Amino acid sequence: MASGDEDDPIIEEIDVYLSKSLADKLYLLQYPVRPGTMTYDDVNHLSAKIKPKQQRLELEMAINTMSPNYCRSKGEQIALNVDGTTFDETNTYSVKMMDKQTFSSMQATTNTSRYAAAVFRNGELHITPLTGILQMRPSFSYLDKADSKTREREAANEGGDSSQDEAEEEAKAITVRFARPESEQARQRRIQSYEFLQKKQAEEPWIHLQYHAAKDSRSEHERQYLFCQSVDASQNSELVKTPKEYLAMLMPPLAEEKFAKPVGPSNVLSMAQLRTLPLGEQVKTLMKNVKLMPFANLMGLLASGSDQTSVLRCIQQVALLVQGNWVVKSDVLYPKNTCSAHSGVPAEVLCRGRDFVMWRFTQERSVMRKEITSIIKLPPEDVKEFLEHVATPRVNRGWEFLLPTDVEFIKKHPDVAHRQNMLWLGIQSKLEKVFNFSKEDFMPKTCPQPEPVHVSGVQRLKLAQERAQENQASLKRSLDARHADGSIQMTQKPIGDGEEEPMDTSSSVPNGSVNGYPGANSPGLDHANGGSPANSPSPELQEFVTNTFRKHAVLTLNELKRLFNLHLASMPAGQNVFSSMSDHMLQDAVLLCQCKQIMVPFPAQSKAAPDERKVFGLWEKGDDFDKHRRLLYDLFTKNYRIRRSAIQTKLAQEFGDVSKAEVDRLLQECCICNAGYWYLKGTLQS
Repeated sequence: MASGDEDDPIIEEIDVYLSKSLADKLYLLQYPVRPGTMTYDDVNHLSAKIKPKQQRLELEMAINTMSPNYCRSKGEQIALNVDGTTFDETNTYSVKMMDKQTFSSMQATTNTSRYAAAVFRNGELHITPLTGILQMRPSFSYLDKADSKTREREAANEGGDSSQDEAEEEAKAITVRFARPESEQARQRRIQSYEFLQKKQAEEPWIHLQYHAAKDSRSEHERQYLFCQSVDASQNSELVKTPKEYLAMLMPPLAEEKFAKPVGPSNVLSMAQLRTLPLGEQVKTLMKNVKLMPFANLMGLLASGSDQTSVLRCIQQVALLVQGNWVVKSDVLYPKNTCSAHSGVPAEVLCRGRDFVMWRFTQERSVMRKEITSIIKLPPEDVKEFLEHVATPRVNRGWEFLLPTDVEFIKKHPDVAHRQNMLWLGIQSKLEKVFNFSKEDFMPKTCPQPEPVHVSGVQRLKLAQERAQENQASLKRSLDARHADGSIQMTQKPIGDGEEEPMDTSSSVPNGSVNGYPGANSPGLDHANGGSPANSPSPELQEFVTNTFRKHAVLTLNELKRLFNLHLASMPAGQNVFSSMSDHMLQDAVLLCQCKQIMVPFPAQSKAAPDERKVFGLWEKGDDFDKHRRLLYDLFTKNYRIRRSAIQTKLAQEFGDVSKAEVDRLLQECCICNAGYWYLKGTLQS
């Protein structure tokens, strides 16, 4: 020990003092996007503001517009984009040029207990703990303001006077609903949501500061607070320790390290914290967050070296096997004594409905949402949430299971697959009692195929060829003899033994039709209607269609069918004069009632259903407005949305001066407005 001291002698002893005068106000500012040799000490600081609780700082600094490195044209363009051409006190740049920039802070670390600022003077080291370490980076919030200005100008230019021209909407009755009491679980989720955190951050007011340069007299005065005001040892008890206390500080006793959970969204999961949990809790937490996962992916997320048998034992406690993939159990997602965040439905009811959805996916790859909703009788929001956990929507196929069937897992673990199948049989029997259905209700209905009829035409053809070969020699001799006599008489002789086979003249099509189409004398043809079938629309149907279009003017086939169903439902029982009605019959009735189809060119990305793409408009009402409607329909055959100004211009070109009231009436009768554009009724997709 003595030899070590001789090799490394003490050169100097320095007294260390702890200053607390600025302990809760001292920040270290870093500028990571600028070299250390290029400081901002000589730059004019225009303003400064801070949010102490969030440790957010903003500095506004002037830009040297006279520098040779400054591009004036770019600076003027940016100012024009942000503030526009008008002068206002709220303008960001008062000189019509980008003459300043803003720096916004970001925390470099949340734990500053190990950092301090130190100054050395007269052989004494004075240290002050840091409140925060902030990295200052340029803020581009002015670009957001420029985008907002651009959108406002576009809306003002494109919308014209549409906002003023549209008549006030009719007063409508509204239903007042009172919010349900918020559960503790829902409150915790709301508090941890990103939206709530952003709102809380916005609630803290900015505190405006006054900036003093580094060599300013006020700065020199404040810098004195970095030195400890009292050099008495009793006032610096934190740094005066006995050797035993100092050793305990260097090597503290082992204790279980506690991590403070970061405040963040409830769906954010830290893998480092996850792997500190027991294996069962790890599996449960993962499945609760992911909802659906193959077994191979689960093993990859767990800590390396996890026993596969133990994982299989844990996963079966919190999940069920669906098509070889693991789906979290319903009672894990919806614990007892909780309710739906969407509708307030109790957890027990939600679990039964979700189990039915999962069971349906054990039977087939795709399910229909309407079919599910009609059986489990839950609100659409809850049913959609069930499906989004494990499936994705497909066009004309309903909701398809999200992952392919994991055949490899089923082959590798047949005992697990068999056990899960038995569990699903038990769940199925319970669901059948609750929802009153049977498995056969969902089996595809197959039509019996008729037995094929085999015709022995090949055999008869072969037999005819053999008979022809037998008679060929005698026929040739007879022909040669007739040539020698100089007289040839043509006779018809059957190829066979004299027994002819009659031709089948029976027809498989109904009487009065040719090749499956109605003939001229067919009783199913009505010549008075130009050759259309005799089952033309009934007078009652035509009356309904006429009255409907006189009221609405423009309807899609989908909306017309809805109104027709409402009309049927409103009729008294036993007085339904309409027989089975098809879409084709309904369209025929529309075309016979002075209406025509409008071929609206829907955009390629439109998700409108086929019935929503068939748009019909009233063509002839018998008033002076018919010509205006026809011109409007013609415009909508060229574009699916039109500006009001374009409609006004076209009307003026065709019919001269058209009053504003006439344009308003035309648009309100046939169209609907959205974002400055006019659409035919029913063609605007929500």
